[in-house]
Amino acid sequence: LFTILIISFLVLLCTQQCSSILPFSPYSPLKAALLKFLKIFLFISSGPIPCEACRSEGIFEEAMSMLNIAVAFPDNAARREIDSLPAKCRNDGCSWSGTLKEYEGQHEGRCDFERVKCEACQALILVSEKDRHNERECEARTLNCKYCKVAFNFKEIKAHDEICQKFPMQCKDCGKKKIPREKFQEHIKSCAKSKSACQFSEIGCRAVVDNGKQQEHEQTNVMEHLRLVLGALSSMRVRTEGAGEWQEDSGLGLYRGPEDAPPAGAHAVAPNAGRGGGPGVQQKVTALENIVCVLNREVERSALTMEALSRQHRLDQEKIENLANKVRQLERTLTMRDLQLADSEQSLRELQFCTYDGVFIWKIADFSRRRQDAVGGRAPAMFSPAFYSSKYGYKMCLRLYLNGDGTGRGTHLSLFFVVMRGKYDALLKWPFSQKVTLMLLDQNNREHIIDAFRPDVSSTSFQRPISEMNIASGCPLFCPLAKLAGKSSYLRDDTIFIKAIVDLTGL
Repeated sequence: LFTILIISFLVLLCTQQCSSILPFSPYSPLKAALLKFLKIFLFISSGPIPCEACRSEGIFEEAMSMLNIAVAFPDNAARREIDSLPAKCRNDGCSWSGTLKEYEGQHEGRCDFERVKCEACQALILVSEKDRHNERECEARTLNCKYCKVAFNFKEIKAHDEICQKFPMQCKDCGKKKIPREKFQEHIKSCAKSKSACQFSEIGCRAVVDNGKQQEHEQTNVMEHLRLVLGALSSMRVRTEGAGEWQEDSGLGLYRGPEDAPPAGAHAVAPNAGRGGGPGVQQKVTALENIVCVLNREVERSALTMEALSRQHRLDQEKIENLANKVRQLERTLTMRDLQLADSEQSLRELQFCTYDGVFIWKIADFSRRRQDAVGGRAPAMFSPAFYSSKYGYKMCLRLYLNGDGTGRGTHLSLFFVVMRGKYDALLKWPFSQKVTLMLLDQNNREHIIDAFRPDVSSTSFQRPISEMNIASGCPLFCPLAKLAGKSSYLRDDTIFIKAIVDLTGL
């Protein structure tokens, strides 16, 4: 009984919650019926009782009108009526609508417009944007530094970048990038373009030079630095001649005033005291003067070394210049050899495919690739090796457009005949007037495609060549490309054969 009571109470709460989902008032007949059911349940929980409704309607029967909790059962019809009630989603922006059963089974807990609370920042966000919020927008999300791998809060990202020891920095002097902060100070000290004051700045040198040029600055300004050292020594000596003087004893800088002057009898013992300088100061001045003399000798020795190095540098420069000239000469020789080798290779190829009887068969492999190059404009035309009418006769070649040329572009193979400049042209009859026959060979030896022509002797294409080759002349509509499609007998194993025959009659 207690379980049934709890279930009824939960159903009542559910109807209270559904009041915002169902498109009718929360004080609906359903809620009223549930409240009435609870009242009856509490009333009959003590045992069977007569039905008041049967009495009020005048249909009371002793056997049928007694309410007994032991024989109560769920009303499936009422359940179906409740499930069929119209409902709509309560989330802002969601336009879903349907029945209460569809809402509970298909939409509840899956709505993209449902708002949930972020566990980190406690902000209300859409369920569909939860992943993006956690990765990109949450102010309280945890990140790992991509440089030092330390975890920190997103709000502290700028503060962490200011102290991260692995954070990349850029040297403003040399422009080098990606220097870790922990090594930046070390780089500044060793950077060749970083500027620092001269080490003689304490005695008056005001130069600020690059770290990499400190030694050069010291070598080129030795005399200036020595003058500064002498000036510092002179000023020190002047300061020691006053009534009171600074006596530097072992670096302690003790001051001796007039009341600390030596007794009168000490003048006879210490003749230098008349100048006001004690023995310790005079010794130190003398030592400094000796140091200056040593520095002068070092300067002279450095000057001699520099002169010797300069002479050696000039000799090295002359050697380098001689070697550079030899390298240039070798490069020129190598270039000439490359040209000779290229000529030899060309001659070898010509000899390999060359014929001397006016008949030439040209094998063209990789037809598909070459045709694609022609269609794409990378290699629209190709030349055959040269062939001859005789050993000392006309030099000729063929020119083929695999995607056509002129009126045959895109529809035909275009084949042309070219007269080339030969070694024995002076001995030949001009203009060229021999009949030319061009053929695309049927590899089944059945039906060759043939075209023949006699040269137009007035055309410049058949005059004696004055350049490497004359203008090509031939057949722009030599063969339709359709004949090479499919299982063509002219195209086998991606290869075609073209034959040229020059009539030698009259030669």
